[in-house]
Amino acid sequence: MISNAVDQALEEHGGDTAAAIAALEKKAIPNGMALFDATRVGATYEHTVYPETLDFLRKKSRSGPDDIWEGRHKWENVVLLDDLRKGRLSPVTVDVLDTNAAYCSALKTHLPIGALTHQPDGGFDPKRSGIYLLPKRPVWEHPHLPDPIGNRHEPGPVLLDDATVRLLIRCHKLGLAEAPHITEAWTSGASEGLLEKFRRVLTIARENAITTDDLVTEAYVKAIYAKFVSTIGESSHNRDLRRPDWMHIIRSQAFANLWYKAHRAHTHGLTVVALRGTDELHTTSDTTDWRTVFTEGRLTTQMKLKDRHTLPRTRKAA
Repeated sequence: MISNAVDQALEEHGGDTAAAIAALEKKAIPNGMALFDATRVGATYEHTVYPETLDFLRKKSRSGPDDIWEGRHKWENVVLLDDLRKGRLSPVTVDVLDTNAAYCSALKTHLPIGALTHQPDGGFDPKRSGIYLLPKRPVWEHPHLPDPIGNRHEPGPVLLDDATVRLLIRCHKLGLAEAPHITEAWTSGASEGLLEKFRRVLTIARENAITTDDLVTEAYVKAIYAKFVSTIGESSHNRDLRRPDWMHIIRSQAFANLWYKAHRAHTHGLTVVALRGTDELHTTSDTTDWRTVFTEGRLTTQMKLKDRHTLPRTRKAA
């Protein structure tokens, strides 16, 4: 389905790659949904396409957010940066590493199959997935590692999605935090394989495109997974699937995957300097090359060097 669409677009635009990419990006939503439906043929269960949207999953305004708190990263190692600014440490070289196809990899996550139902007593069942209420933000006391639920610090209860809660549970098992205290939950039976065939098809197509320098297919695949994630919530651009719970869980899985990379870097001798969004990991080390911790390359299992700079940054002369 992917190669046929690319071939047709190139033929219709006389081999003009830029025009073909533009045309394919416009079709990425319906074509992506058709591809997703094709990967679900023969599945042992049917997912709910249009469940009732719970109030906390509704946007409060046309362009505003709903009430779910994603573990979005905009983190800096303030202790390290303060020491550098005050001259207590010699300048360091920072490698800005980039995660490849973060949202594509995040399609492998535990998603609720049916409509979410209320569990008034809370708790966590690994066979279910959904949204969880915690009475307060979990305490994080590790300045050398990013807070797993991001930078927001509003007081009071927080609504977290499944991927973030599973990350908190992992942090507890690593001895980094208390287990999340869940007082209420809205969940359904879950599967980690709902989007797995979809993810694998996109991953294989992307890898083949990279191997053959096929820029059109690579751009088209990126448009499919990016627009799939961004439009399955409350978007008027996608009428085939309305699952804001899936959208939050997939996006939070991308943030969680980056946190796992930061933890891996830290435990293997790299100093984590910063984390940005779903894909940027900033590291430094005098003794450990990041390539001994991560494999360098453009595949989804690899990392690539995006930038390199020195901290503290020197001010340019006036």
